Amino acid sequence: MAGMLVLPASTGLAYGAPAPAASTVAAAPVGSVGSGDGSVRGPSPSPSAAFPELGASVAAELDDAVRKVLDETSVPGVTVGLWAPGKGSYVRSFGVADKATGAPMDSGLYTRIGSLTKTFTVTALLELVDEGKVGLDDPIGQYVSGVPNGDTITLRRLAGMRSGLFNYSEDPDFFKALTSDPERPFTPRELLGYSFKHPVLFPPGERFDYSNTNLILLGLVVEKAGGAPLGRSVQDKVLDPAGLDRTLFPVGAEFPSPHAHGYTDQTASGKVEDATDWNPSWGWAAGAMISDLEDLRSWARTLATGTLLTPETQAQRLDFADTGFPGTGYGLGVFTSNGWIGHNGSLPGYETVAVYLPEAQATMVIVLNTDIVHDGAEPSTLFATAVTEIVSPDHVYVLPSGAAQEQRNSTASPSPSSSSPSAPVSPVSPGTTPP
Repeated sequence: MAGMLVLPASTGLAYGAPAPAASTVAAAPVGSVGSGDGSVRGPSPSPSAAFPELGASVAAELDDAVRKVLDETSVPGVTVGLWAPGKGSYVRSFGVADKATGAPMDSGLYTRIGSLTKTFTVTALLELVDEGKVGLDDPIGQYVSGVPNGDTITLRRLAGMRSGLFNYSEDPDFFKALTSDPERPFTPRELLGYSFKHPVLFPPGERFDYSNTNLILLGLVVEKAGGAPLGRSVQDKVLDPAGLDRTLFPVGAEFPSPHAHGYTDQTASGKVEDATDWNPSWGWAAGAMISDLEDLRSWARTLATGTLLTPETQAQRLDFADTGFPGTGYGLGVFTSNGWIGHNGSLPGYETVAVYLPEAQATMVIVLNTDIVHDGAEPSTLFATAVTEIVSPDHVYVLPSGAAQEQRNSTASPSPSSSSPSAPVSPVSPGTTPP
């Protein structure tokens, strides 16, 4: 919900300030896939053809591509934003924000961002690293009691999705609890309870496996080491310094206006319902946050260039470890897809993508008001693929489909219940929606 990689937070559920001046990243080669231990292996992406001028002809081509995906997927509404220095911009909305009234989709609407929340939680954690209050190689058991393998699962392994902990959003009892009363609140300890009743999937560090459980634990670390509730820490350490005044960590189901209505089939009946006012507390540090197009535009660049962190810490964040899917690597709460750096998000009713291509200094943000998959693929991925095939053909954004992930898990994972990278948050993954 709140996860997705079909990477990133949805329950399966995998979801402004002006963009900051361009800056460089002192880190491993951008876009390369490393071992996750500080080394880098594999070549950096080859230089791409020049990013095109986002003029009338390219805009018309993008319009056609977006409309084609919109028609094929039956997505109610989508907004696509592209920006590149010296190349102009493309910001267009298609479809409707409210199926009942026919109100059009608009670029100025707030949206639930699902697993993109992970990028904010992990940034707050990394700032604590820079302050010397936590260490990435500290065991989680030092901060949270009762965690299976808590003495060997490090904060680094949690942020890099290599803990082996079961993804709570894939637990059947959790899904039943959420869909039977989607406006109810969940506490972090309740969410961990759904995970910890399952055996661990593999020894810590053995492989990549997207799990919202990891982020709930990191949220608790930020609270304990930072001495404040997670929402306050994210506000003080991340949102305020980054100039994001239309991004928030909600306490409950509040949702600033104006916003689009969100539609999901991750329901008790399996029928499509309006999930606009569902309480996102089930995603908490993995997928509860809210933002808008312009703030996400600014954040994608800040995230990829590391302006809030020391160069050394940013380098560790961008050490992308192999996920088992070609062209896709996962760092510390951030991924690369063929050179695009950022995250996606999906939770019942909403999906987002916010990514940055360093060599072109280009930013892409996609916001839509459904998480209903199409032929096993997240609709946000289909839009992002169609757009990048036009503007960055050497760097096409592609994340594995649910089917591809299932096949990977059946061949590389000892447990069929392991979460997939796309659903960095799954059955209810703040980057992915509930099953």
